[in-house]
Amino acid sequence: MAKFRKKPVVIEAMQFTLPMSALELHRFCGEKALCVIRDDVISISITTLEGEMLASPGDWIIKGTEGEFYRCKPDIFEATYEAVD
Repeated sequence: MAKFRKKPVVIEAMQFTLPMSALELHRFCGEKALCVIRDDVISISITTLEGEMLASPGDWIIKGTEGEFYRCKPDIFEATYEAVD
């Protein structure tokens, strides 16, 4: 069986931390993300290619190579991505 390696791709991402300003979120995601407060819990609703996703504090919001956005849990992000200059 053939083996393949994932091509290195540089992405933009920001971690959802509290407090986070709505302006900072808007600069990164534009209209693709909204702050949501339910039962005193703050999350971010992100419009993705698969529909709406909720990001919790600590999650990463990733902007893909085609300008799409999605959420990534911190442990998966750390295992998958590394910082670049």
